[in-house]
Amino acid sequence: MTDLRQKGFPTRAVHAGERAQRPDYTPVATPIYPTVGYLYDSIDDLDAIFATTRQGYVYPRYGSPTVAAFEAAMAELEGGEAAHAFASGMGAVHAALLAARVRAGTGVVAALDLYGATYALLNRLLADWGVTVLFVDVTDLKAVEAALSEAKPAALLVETISNPLLKVADLPALGDLAHLHGANFLVDNTFASPYLCNPLAHNADFVIHSATKFIGGHGDVMAGVVICSAENRSRLYELNKLVGGVLGPFDAWLALRGTKTLSLRVRQQCANAVRIAQWLSEHPQVSRVNYPGLPEHPQHDLSARLFDGGGFGGVLSFEIAGADQATVFRFMEALDLCLPATTLGDIYTLVLHPATSSHRSLSVEERERVGIGDGLVRLSAGIEEAADIIADLDQALAALL
Repeated sequence: MTDLRQKGFPTRAVHAGERAQRPDYTPVATPIYPTVGYLYDSIDDLDAIFATTRQGYVYPRYGSPTVAAFEAAMAELEGGEAAHAFASGMGAVHAALLAARVRAGTGVVAALDLYGATYALLNRLLADWGVTVLFVDVTDLKAVEAALSEAKPAALLVETISNPLLKVADLPALGDLAHLHGANFLVDNTFASPYLCNPLAHNADFVIHSATKFIGGHGDVMAGVVICSAENRSRLYELNKLVGGVLGPFDAWLALRGTKTLSLRVRQQCANAVRIAQWLSEHPQVSRVNYPGLPEHPQHDLSARLFDGGGFGGVLSFEIAGADQATVFRFMEALDLCLPATTLGDIYTLVLHPATSSHRSLSVEERERVGIGDGLVRLSAGIEEAADIIADLDQALAALL
């Protein structure tokens, strides 16, 4: 096949990573290789593979054909030289930070409103290991520059679209600032997906995905992946051989299958999210809606430029006016079509309460600093009929009266 990078995104999503040539046949779809060992006629070949002087497979902690196919697909969709897959999104975040040379005595500047587990990884684990961590509102470029100047960090870590407040990072400007101060630029692109944004085109050094979300897209796989240069991929490879956060072949196959319909799903999820956000913004029981597709969102114009007309994402959040935790729980229990599950990016519409789930590891004071109140609900739009989703939200809100 001709160079896929000359093709449109839906075409690349369908064909990327597939049909690796075999000696006398080519499978249409990549098979699942559950084996833990590989045999070669010559032990010299085995030795060369261990030495990475020739391609091949020896043991699944070092790689497997099914995982390699998924990695090739993700590198293609993100426009990167290479990719490395992991058993979870958090495994990918942790490995990317280590590959960016975050060590004791170094620093990290990070977005204030990161995913809760990422926040805890930085503020608990890495801080305990002697890493200086500064959290900053990445929409304030002056504050970011001041933090970079103060910390001289090894890495600047942001989310393209933040979880759960839906702030949008100015990736080109942030990438320039990171490199000006000698920091690696790490971007968690989970909420945007490669369909909406390719951070490597905006100076990112590492692009991270929880492939459990939009990439897999069907609520049946846990995986993570980092897309980067070939040199940085070699660092990730050596790290993961020791740490062992290996993606299994069955999960890799499911994640690869998910990439085939990524553009179709994300287009529908974006369209649904816009309609839901517009409806919620006019609802008397909702005090605030966070969604970059709304004209009043502070980064609406930036989002339109960054996402180049592809949409504004499939996730939004909203505050139920005057609601406490118990009220939000009643709202979630009253839902019929929308599912109260602690994930996102699926074909199903999902809701969660960040204060007690995705950001439960933060203290009350930390959540207040970030801006996560007890009345906040995060919604990930599925691919159902938008009118049906809205009707379900309407009846659940009415149940609170």
